Formats: sequence, C-alpha cells, structure tokens
Amino acid sequence: MTRPVQAAGHAETPTMNATGTPPAPHHEPTRTDRLLAALGGLVSAYVSLAVADLVASRVRPEASPVPAVGGAVVDRTPAAVKEWAIRAFGESDKTVLQLGIVLVLALLALAVGLLALRHRPLGTAVVAAFGLLGALAAVTRPDSDTALDAVPSLAGAAAGALLLYVLTGRLLTPRPGTARADRRGFLIVAASTGLAATGAAALGRAAGSPVQENAAASRAALRLPRPDSPAPAVPAGAQLDVPGISPFVTPNHDFYRVDTALVVPRVDADRWRLRLHGSGVRAERTLTLRELTARPTAERDITLCCVSNEVGGSLVGNARWLGVPLAPLLREAGVRPPSEGGPADQLVARSVDGMTIGTPVEAVMDGRDALLAFGMNGEPLPFAHGFPVRMLVPGLYGYVSACKWIESIELTTFDAYDAYWVPQGWAAQAPVKTQSRIDTPRPFARPAAGTVMVAGVAWAQRRGIHRVQVRIDDGPWQDARLAAEDSADTWRQWVHPWTATPGRHTLTVRATDGTGTTQPEHRTGTMPDGAQGWHSVDVTVEGA
Repeated sequence: MTRPVQAAGHAETPTMNATGTPPAPHHEPTRTDRLLAALGGLVSAYVSLAVADLVASRVRPEASPVPAVGGAVVDRTPAAVKEWAIRAFGESDKTVLQLGIVLVLALLALAVGLLALRHRPLGTAVVAAFGLLGALAAVTRPDSDTALDAVPSLAGAAAGALLLYVLTGRLLTPRPGTARADRRGFLIVAASTGLAATGAAALGRAAGSPVQENAAASRAALRLPRPDSPAPAVPAGAQLDVPGISPFVTPNHDFYRVDTALVVPRVDADRWRLRLHGSGVRAERTLTLRELTARPTAERDITLCCVSNEVGGSLVGNARWLGVPLAPLLREAGVRPPSEGGPADQLVARSVDGMTIGTPVEAVMDGRDALLAFGMNGEPLPFAHGFPVRMLVPGLYGYVSACKWIESIELTTFDAYDAYWVPQGWAAQAPVKTQSRIDTPRPFARPAAGTVMVAGVAWAQRRGIHRVQVRIDDGPWQDARLAAEDSADTWRQWVHPWTATPGRHTLTVRATDGTGTTQPEHRTGTMPDGAQGWHSVDVTVEGA
C-alpha cells in the first residue's frame, strides 16, 4: 500500500507564531499540578516575607510588612476586640496577632498559587498588589518618616512575584517529549529558592540591624546619675515571707507590658530628642538625653497598673524608677496648671511609634512624683519599657499617664484634642481604682487541711491601703495582716492565716484605701476607666 502524500498546509506541519517559533504545547493541569501550584504560592509568599525581612533589617525593622500591616490592623481594631485579645492572650496578644496575619497570608498564598495556574499574569499581579499594600501600610505608620520604609515590602513583592511566575511556568510547560508538567524542575526551583531565602534571612538576623545595634550600644553606654532625691529605703516589713506572694519589687523581666507596638522600638539615645511645646509654653524647647539627665533627678517606688487589668489580673507591677521631675521642667517653660490660670488642661505625650497619651496638667503639677524616667530598678529602662525615656504619673492608669518611648510633650486642652484611646471608648481621665488580689492559694488549688496562708497585694495609688479583709465562703470578714507600707504610691502585701477544713471553699478579698473607701462588691469590666469589684478564688481543701 502506498502512503498518501501529505498535502501542503495540513495540521501535521506545525503552525508558526508571530515570532517564527512553534507555540508551546498545550498542557491541561492535573490534580497534582494544582497541589503543586498551591505550594508554589506558599513558597513564593515565604520567599517574599524573607526578602522583605532581610531588607527591613537594613532599613528599619518596623518597616517589615507583617509589623507594618499588623500595626495598621491594631489601630483600626475596635477597643472591645483589643480588650478581648488582652484577656485571652495577655502579653502574648501581639505574637498571636502576627501569627494570625501570617496564617491569613498563607491561605491567600495558596489561593494565589491556584489562580496563577489558570491566569499566570493575574496571579503575579496579585502578589505585586500585596507588596504595594504592605508598602502603603509602612509609609503611613505614625512612626514612619521616610519613603525608604516602602522598600522592604516592594523588594519582597518583586521576589515573590518573580518566583511565582517561574514556578507556574514549570507547571504550564510540559517537559520535552512528554505531556507532563516539569514537576522536577518546579521542586528544584522551589526548594533552592526557599533554602536560599532562609539562609539569607538568617544571615541578616545574625548580622543585626544597624538601627538596633546603635540603640543597644547607646543603652549599654548610658550611666545613670546618682539621684539627687533618693527613694526612702523600703521598710523591712514590706516584703512578707509567704511562698507564692508577688514580690514587693517586680523584676524588670517580669514587669507587665501592654502597648500597641508589634516591634519594640529601639531608639538610639544619642539621637533621641524631647520636644516641649504648646499652649502656655513661653518658647518651644528641645532636650537631649544628656541635657535631661543633667537636671536634678529623683528616685521613687511607684506601682503601675494597666486599665486593661481585670479584677485579680496580673497587669500591675511595682518598680523603683529614676528620672527627672516633670513639674519643675514645665514650670521653667512657663506652664501653669488650670488652678493657677494656665490655658492648658491636658498634656499630650507622643511616642516615637505615634502613640498619644493625654494626661491632666493638674495631676502632673499637683505635687505628686510625676517623672520623665530613664532608670528602672537600678538599670537603664529596658527597650520594652520605654528606653530611653518614658513618662510616669502615680495614681493614673498607664493609658493616660505612662507614655513609653516619649519624644514630644504638647500642652493643649481636652476639648481640643482626643488622645489615641479616647475615640475608642476609653475615658479621657482615669484615676487608679482601689484593688486587691489573692496571689496564694491559686485558683483551683488543692491545699491540705490545716493552716493555709491566704496572701496577696492591694493598691490604691495616691491614697494608700488602710485595711484588707478576707472572707471564707459566706462567713464574716476578717482583717488580714498588712505588710509595712512603703508609700501611698506602691502596692501593699497582706496575709491571713486560714484554718482550712476539707471540702470546696471560696476565698474573697476586699481592700479599704486611705480615704476610708472600701472596694465595691459588684464587678465591672475594664472599659471605660478600669475594673472594680471583689476578687475571689475557689479551692478544694484535701483531708489531712
């Protein structure tokens, strides 16, 4: 049989495209290809974040996309949700938020990988769009002062988009001589770039950030001045010898931290400046740390409490602070409190991360030990607690008094300006409420029958603690023994020996402050100006 002659123009002759080359053979993705495409999206996102972090370590760590986007999320999160996060996760709330952002990005990356398998240019464009979103978040953060903050997100997006385009191409173009995708090439490219990004990010972290290194060096070089007004010695009886009770002085590493900074600001003390300006200030003034520490200094024991601290909560601590009294500095600048005819009734402290905290001028200048502090428990402030300088005003919750990483003080009025937390539903002014807490026994403890030491702390800054009482179940209130008082601005330990009998019991505590006011029984939430109510714990006493 003779073979038919192929007519010119039949399909067996490949059709040339506009460039004169045969078009790539069509390949229909399989289920395995789709799984690999989703993996490609995930790897591309990982490489994008690794590259962004590497670049941010050289620019500014806060400009990395996860902290930048996370900060924007925090600022726009309703106050009730923030409170829930603090209750549920405590000081780990920021870690949980960042993990949540990474999880959402991972899910989106899987979807983008699948999208790129069907629409390769569109998938790449989506990655670029995420980079633009991260860049926008970085440059619009309150602590951003340079367009360079956009570079980490843009660099990461470029790397991720390019990698996704290459990986998707491996799945869309069959291997020569087969109808299968180049899965082996896909895996080689994905693994090699992932490992390279991991190694580069690790080297970047090991090398450190110049910004952070300079800040660490400036803190290490800071020598705290000897206080001109030392704190009185803590009375010998201020610390009770009771296992499980909170120590009178809270170590720096145990001191609570609540703020909105996803990356702790690391400020170079040599470059730090404090600006004093606003209504009633004769002439704007700028102070360096050297100029601030050269002023008369004071050392004081002060208990701080967060307004987010629930009844029985742990967001409270006591430390010895060293700093410069704020009232004399204000008076030198011409500031007078409202009671003396001054035009400003609010002092707005601004942090390097953009946080604003509003404090009554009257409270700062009424004789209490309001400080611009740079020392904590005998060492320069830790970065997490405000290095190089933070503000402290005894008797007020932290959100209206304790600005960390402070860089500006503006004198204004409450009518003219709402600080960060006020529009979110918190009170503009918030004196600390009288509170008491049972530290030991812990909730649901199972102590043995016999003498059990019920002990804890109570605080009412500016008023002091006059009395603490304990009640077992529905029995009568019994006076606890108070530890020696250090000052009205510090918490006070207490203890009550209880003859415990087998069974389940409820232990309750209440405190009376120096004005004779006793804590109310009814519990309230933390919003808008702090929780109040009696603290109780349930325990089960086991037989002897």
